[in-house]
Amino acid sequence: MPRDLALGNGSFLVNFDSRYRVRDIYYPRVGSENQTGGRACRFGVGVDGQFSWISNDEWSRDLDYADNTLATDVRLGNARLGVELVCADAVDFDRPIFVRRVAVKNLADRERTFTLYFHADFWLERDGIGDTAYFDPWTEGIVHYKRNVNFLCNAQVGDKVGFDEYSVGGKSEDASQGTWLDAEDGRLEGNPIAQGQVDSIGSVRVTVAGGGEGTAHYWIVASDDFFRAKDHNDTVVERTPESFIQRTSDYWSYWVTRDPTDLWPLEPASRDLYRRSMLVVRTQIDDGGAIIAANDSDILQFGRDTYSYMWPRDGALVAEALIGANQRELAGRFFQFCRRALQPGGFMLHKYHPDGSPGSSWHPWADANRQRVLPIQEDETALVLWALRLYNRQFMDTEFIRGVYAPLIKASADFMVRYRHEPSGLPAASWDLWEERLGIHTFTVASVWAGLEAAAEFAEGFGELDTAARYRTAASEIRAATLEHLYSEEHGRFIRRLEVNEDGSLTPDLNVDASVHGVWRFGMFDADDSRVRSTMESVRDELTVKTAVGGVARYQNDYYHQVSGDIRNVPGNPWFICTLWLAQWYVALAESEADLQPARDVLAWVADRALPSGTLAEQVHPYSGAPLSVSPLTWSHAEFATTVQKYAAKAAQIA
Repeated sequence: MPRDLALGNGSFLVNFDSRYRVRDIYYPRVGSENQTGGRACRFGVGVDGQFSWISNDEWSRDLDYADNTLATDVRLGNARLGVELVCADAVDFDRPIFVRRVAVKNLADRERTFTLYFHADFWLERDGIGDTAYFDPWTEGIVHYKRNVNFLCNAQVGDKVGFDEYSVGGKSEDASQGTWLDAEDGRLEGNPIAQGQVDSIGSVRVTVAGGGEGTAHYWIVASDDFFRAKDHNDTVVERTPESFIQRTSDYWSYWVTRDPTDLWPLEPASRDLYRRSMLVVRTQIDDGGAIIAANDSDILQFGRDTYSYMWPRDGALVAEALIGANQRELAGRFFQFCRRALQPGGFMLHKYHPDGSPGSSWHPWADANRQRVLPIQEDETALVLWALRLYNRQFMDTEFIRGVYAPLIKASADFMVRYRHEPSGLPAASWDLWEERLGIHTFTVASVWAGLEAAAEFAEGFGELDTAARYRTAASEIRAATLEHLYSEEHGRFIRRLEVNEDGSLTPDLNVDASVHGVWRFGMFDADDSRVRSTMESVRDELTVKTAVGGVARYQNDYYHQVSGDIRNVPGNPWFICTLWLAQWYVALAESEADLQPARDVLAWVADRALPSGTLAEQVHPYSGAPLSVSPLTWSHAEFATTVQKYAAKAAQIA
C-alpha cells in the first residue's frame, strides 16, 4: 500500500497510508529504526453507542497537504455516524514532535459527544521484544519505551490535557489482537502497564452542538530519555499544540518558496507538483546527509528488505535537484556522507544505512570460479563526482571542496582510472543501475567519463595539472572506446551494455533500455548528436507504453512488478524517472517555445498520475495508472524537480 503522506524534519519521519493510518515512524534517523515496523496505528470515532475506525470502507477520505508546506489537509466523512473530520498533521520542523488537530463537525441537529480513539502500535527497535507501555499519571499520557527510545502520546480538548480513558496491553504478531479491540465496545479498560509485545490506546471526548464543530489535539513526542520526552510534552502543552502546527507550516512555506526556480512558464499543476516534490524530497533526507531512496515499509513483504537505504547514485541525482533549488546545506551534507562512506579502494558500495554502515546487497564478492570481484555499481562512485562539480559551479565553495578533494575526489578518480577493461579501455564490468546485470553498461560508462572530467576540473583548480591530464586522458580513451564498442552502426543507436565473457571478449546486449540517455545527460555527447537522436527516438518508440496510461518503461520486457505479458504494447510498467528522462531530452533540444511543448506534456502526464496528495510512486500500473512498488520514491520526485529546473532555464534562455 503506498504512503500517501510523509511528514518529517530530518530525524523524525511519519508516513500515512491511503486510509490515513500512521504506518511508519522513523526515529532517530530517517530510514533507520522504523519504530512501528510498518504496522498500522489506528484512529477511531464513537458516538451514540456506535463506533468506526476511519480505515473502514464506510468513510470517505480526502488526503492532501496544505499548499506549499509539510502539514496535512485531510477530510474524512461518515454518513452513518453523521460526522465529518478535518485533520491537520505536522512533524515539528525542529523537534521530534508529531501533532494532529482534529476538527469534529456534528452533522446532526442536536448536541452529541464524540469519542476519539488514538491507537499506538510501536515495535521499538523493530523487534517488538521487551517493550513497555504504561499510563503516566504526571502527564496523563501513555509512554512506550525500550532502552533509549521513548515515545509519549497525549491529547488535549479545551483546557483539559490527557486521555479521558486509556488501556495498554499485549498484542499479536499479525496485529489481529491488541488493545485497539478494546475501543470497539465504547469503553477502555484502564490497564495501566504491560510489557513484551504491547500496544496502547487512549481516548478523549468532544461535545459538539448540533451542526457545530469541536476540536481536539493529539501528539506524540520522541526522545532518547524519558525525562526529555516529558519536557517535550510540557512544551507542547505550554505553547499549545496548535502553535506547533502553525510554526511548522510557516517554516516549510518559507523553505520551499525561497527556491529561485522560475515556475511561471509552467502549468499550475506542474508548479504545485514541483514545490510538493521538493518538500517530499526533504522528508526523505536524514540530517546526517543520507538521502534515502524510499521509506514505504510495505515493500518488505517482497523479499524481506526495504528501500530505506542510501544509494549513492540516487543520492547524487537527488543532489542535482537540491543544487538547482539552492539547497546548499543539504547537498553539502550528502557529499560529506559520501566522503565518510567511500571505501579505502576509492569506490562506493552498493548502498548504505543512514549511519554510514554498508547496507544489504545481492552483489557477490566472488565469481563462479571463486575469483574476487568488486560488488559495485561503478556509476555510484562516478556520479558523486559529477554532482559535486554541479555543486561547485553553483556555489563556488572552495573551502568545502578543499575538505573533500583528496579523500573523495582524487580517491574516486584514481580508482576509476585503474578500474578498466583491457584491451577495450572501457570501465571494467560492474552491476547496472537497475541492479540486475553484470557488464559494461552505457549508462555507467557515461557516468565514469563525467566523473573523470569533473575530477580533472577540480585538479586543475588545485594546480595539479599532471593529475588533471591523467584524468582527462582516461576520459578521452573511454569516450573513444564508447564509440567503438557501445554504438551500433547496424542498429543506429547506443546499446545497453557489453557482457564480458570469461576470455575477456565482449558480447553486445541490444535490448533497448531507457538508461542509455546517460550518454548525453552527463555530457559525453551532445543532445542533438545524430547518434543520440537515433538512440532517444528508439527509446521513445520502443519503450513508450501503448495504453491509455502511457509513459516510458525501463527496458523491453521489464520483469520487476510486471503485470502484463503483452510486451509489444507494454514493454514494462511506466516509470516516472524514465518518462522524465525523455522530457529532459526534449528540453535540451528545444530552440523555441513550441519545441518545449513535448516536455510540458510529460510534466502534465506526471502531475496527472501523482496521488491526490502529489506523492509519486516508483512506477504505475500500465492499465489503471495506480501506483506500484514504493511511494513516495525520492528519485521520482527529484527527477521531476530537475526536469522543471531545466525547463525553466531553457524557457528563460529562449524568451
